[in-house]
Amino acid sequence: MSSFFPEKGLIVSCQALADEPLHGGDTMTKMARAAVQSGAIGIRTNGVFNILCIKQEVDVPVIGLIKRDIPDSAIFITPTLTEVKAIVSAGADIVALDVTDREGRLEAVKPLIAYAHEHGVAVMADISTLEEGVAAEKLGVDFIGTTLSGYTPYSRQQDEPDFELLSQLCASVQVPVVAEGRIWTPEDAAKAMKAGVPYVVVGSAITRPQLITSRYVNALRNSMDSGEVKR
Repeated sequence: MSSFFPEKGLIVSCQALADEPLHGGDTMTKMARAAVQSGAIGIRTNGVFNILCIKQEVDVPVIGLIKRDIPDSAIFITPTLTEVKAIVSAGADIVALDVTDREGRLEAVKPLIAYAHEHGVAVMADISTLEEGVAAEKLGVDFIGTTLSGYTPYSRQQDEPDFELLSQLCASVQVPVVAEGRIWTPEDAAKAMKAGVPYVVVGSAITRPQLITSRYVNALRNSMDSGEVKR
């Protein structure tokens, strides 16, 4: 196991963007505390404020990232050294950043990875394909996450988790692989771990109630529209 995570298990992503109902205040800190009380071995969170607050409340590793929109760029997760410095200063144990093969990113991330390592902070590469995962390992990252599978135009587009990518990565790289993306059920999480990954990140299915609610609402509407439910 990684020196950061002494055991396999669940990492809960506690994030809410500015346009989401749970954004602001101590909501994500409370989410993190509830997750750890229930057995989560780590937390992934967005923004300096949440990193600072959550680090004070839980005694598990925190993966920090900063989501930032840059005009004319598709790179969104910790795009520049400025964000890496802020995440490190906030006390995150691991910095998560986009390590996809677009916009010269595989070259651009080198100083970002170096800075984190120079300050004793690990790096999680958010990738979308097997080739990107292999490239990320060569760049010296400490974890490889399937976070961006389906979010780049050239990666596999599907509604379910990318189990095939998980299996391919586990067979191809030596650093720990983290399953992340579209994991909606405990069964999905268990299947991901059976593919060989030691860590599974779940976010929306636990910490985004508006998305959880919409899935129930849509399922009920589909049942009614199909005539399966009597009106």
